[in-house]
Amino acid sequence: MRKIYLDNGATSFPKAPDVANAISNYITNIGCNINRGAYFDALEAEDTVFETRELLCDLFNFNKCENVIFTPSITYSLNMVLKGMLKSKDHIIISSMEHNAVMRPLSSLKNNGVTFSKVQCNSLGYLKAVDIENAITPNTKAVVITHASNVCGSILPLKDIGSICKKHNLIFIVDSAQSAGTLNIDMMDLNIDVLCFTGHKGLLGPQGIGGFLIKENIVPLVKPIIEGGTGSLSELEVQPTYMPDKFESGTSNIPGIFGLNASLKYLNKIGVNSIYEKELELTKTFIEGIKNIDANLLVGSDSTDNRTAVVSLDFKELDNGIVCHSLNKEYGISTRSGLHCAPSAHKTLGTFPDGTVRFSFGHFNTVEDIKYTLNAINNILLK
Repeated sequence: MRKIYLDNGATSFPKAPDVANAISNYITNIGCNINRGAYFDALEAEDTVFETRELLCDLFNFNKCENVIFTPSITYSLNMVLKGMLKSKDHIIISSMEHNAVMRPLSSLKNNGVTFSKVQCNSLGYLKAVDIENAITPNTKAVVITHASNVCGSILPLKDIGSICKKHNLIFIVDSAQSAGTLNIDMMDLNIDVLCFTGHKGLLGPQGIGGFLIKENIVPLVKPIIEGGTGSLSELEVQPTYMPDKFESGTSNIPGIFGLNASLKYLNKIGVNSIYEKELELTKTFIEGIKNIDANLLVGSDSTDNRTAVVSLDFKELDNGIVCHSLNKEYGISTRSGLHCAPSAHKTLGTFPDGTVRFSFGHFNTVEDIKYTLNAINNILLK
């Protein structure tokens, strides 16, 4: 049986070439910590970590390497930023397409007197920037927006939202889980103040490494919610205030950073635009094939305009979970069914509470993979 991986929205697979070798090299030949010793291996590891910060700055057009913070995941990044920044009586604006990595921290912060407005997207998952502006109140502090939906692939208008935030002096926070490495993200051009990222999806790196890039004027507004050893100012029992130590307590996932370093170099070689173009061609082939089978299966837009390579189907006459299982058991196709940790998005799209079967294509998929999957879907429907 063939093995076809179409769950890149959860994590990319396979990873970029040399990721495994980079991790293995660190574990086998280096292995030490950083910021704790001045011996040669420690300095070599520190150089790679710093280079990785530089690569992220280059990718996202950011100008301050020490303000690139590594965390275990983008969920940690969003929690650290939101919980470290927002205080009682602060108001924040979000979209109705947000992932629970945003929704759950904000729901928790309601207990601290933080309020938020959820701006409604349309039934295809798209947002009008003017609705963000109309939701601003005197105590609005920030806007946090997912760049692209993890359910239907819709891309939200960051350029327009960033301009609105700049006009009203609001902090602009972006969740790039579904876009980093696939879409061009220019922090300066888009007026992004805090960009949260994960390494294991479009960046083609390993799990367990994420982070955020934060502009210098925002740093004093965010308290560290995790404090401890940094290898710096060890004579003091208070957290350093300089970057990146302010937000990087404890031992970092250095193997993960080495893997991310390798994947970022691969992205530089291939080019984000090239990756996006290929993924969009696969998406176009899939959508056209589904429309030929049954257009009513499609959730969200049936166009390849303004979207990523994430497509959800709703098998209304069947159980989506059983379809997902059949695709894997009978055809070796890996997808994901359910609500994808985004119940608000599914309510927006009209697929709550049953959810969908999500097909998320990646850089290493082929047209043959898509055609095989379409045939499998057709066979399941004909049973």
